[in-house]
Amino acid sequence: MAVIIDGKKIAQETRAEIAAQVAEQKNQGFTPGLAVIIVGENPASQVYVRNKHKACGEAGMYSEVIALPEATTEEELLSVIARLNDDTKIDGILVQLPLPKHINETQVLNAIRPDKDVDAFHPVNTGKIMIGNPDFLPCTPAGVMVMLKKSGIDVTGKHCVVVGRSNIVGKPMAMLLLAANGTVTVCHSKTQNLAEVTRSADILVVAIGRADFITGDMIKEGAVVIDVGMNRRADGKLTGDVEFASCAEKASYITPVPGGVGPMTITMLLQNTLTAAALHHKQ
Repeated sequence: MAVIIDGKKIAQETRAEIAAQVAEQKNQGFTPGLAVIIVGENPASQVYVRNKHKACGEAGMYSEVIALPEATTEEELLSVIARLNDDTKIDGILVQLPLPKHINETQVLNAIRPDKDVDAFHPVNTGKIMIGNPDFLPCTPAGVMVMLKKSGIDVTGKHCVVVGRSNIVGKPMAMLLLAANGTVTVCHSKTQNLAEVTRSADILVVAIGRADFITGDMIKEGAVVIDVGMNRRADGKLTGDVEFASCAEKASYITPVPGGVGPMTITMLLQNTLTAAALHHKQ
């Protein structure tokens, strides 16, 4: 039976370390600041934004939430970002996705100054990740790497299979595993004989947004299984992309949903804001 990787516990430990570093920065005369912009009334987005604001407060950071109505134009949103780009109290800017359909997401994300892009979505930051010289790491993949490290799982030389190729998780996850000396295969909807590939994985990271898609017969004995998925079943319960019961029988380590990767995402956002503040106040 697999060891369950407790994301909540690792997140708490990491946040305590971050809070200590925030206290040090305050002693040096500055406080890391994060601005989160939300456009519209998406209930899930509102929950995420509240959680981010609360986490900042607990870590001792300055936090601003800018809630804009659904009808906000792209120009209005870009002018808010321009103001925050110039605001010395703000080290990190995050625009909560998804945005209303009339707003061009790419234009908006590219308007955030790269040194304040704590989601690491700007082409400058994705390029730095690609060449192995990042300022910031994308929050969810970075959280996965911390979980592996704190669980004593060495990536070096392991065959790492990533299922999913999104810009937010799949692609950067592959880059971080590669940077940690893993041998990486990326799978997606067009991959042939998917189960054959996933069964070859020493470390399997699943991020496709399909409930219980990976089953026990698709993993090898002793694999490390990281479930990034977050799906809601018909009965309202949360489940991941991995069918937990059958995979836990065979895996050596596995993350649960909820309580696995989820708590780490906001934790790494705090880490990126801390890093941005240090960059901005470098003597």
